[in-house]
Amino acid sequence: DIPYLTRNPVFMHYEDHFNKPNPFQADMAVAIDSVIDKKLAAVDALESQFFEGGANGSATLIPADEAGKKARRTAVREGFRGRFASSARQYRAKLREIYGATKGDGAQYAEAFEVSEYGRQPSTAELRKLFPVPAAPE
Repeated sequence: DIPYLTRNPVFMHYEDHFNKPNPFQADMAVAIDSVIDKKLAAVDALESQFFEGGANGSATLIPADEAGKKARRTAVREGFRGRFASSARQYRAKLREIYGATKGDGAQYAEAFEVSEYGRQPSTAELRKLFPVPAAPE
């Protein structure tokens, strides 16, 4: 009962560290400083994916004692904080392009996305609608 699509959607890749066949190139970077605590709380809530290790997990990742469990949670949470901080550093030029020099340089945490060749190729204006961030000052 759902109508068919009248145009191909935009698909985005989330940043990863694979380089074959092509390295990731950020078409969009989003400063996430204002929501970093919420994102880290979401990591905490997805125990099977992060605390327990997801597809790479095993029972050995989960300490038996409460102090060990707390340390594991902290390590996972801080690992993600570090990843988001690394993205802000790595994609600083894109953040500056999108937010302007002052806000782009001030972003401590970010996420980056690349337009997939499998979907519609959005214009810069459409990307700004899909990722509603303040435009860079003229």
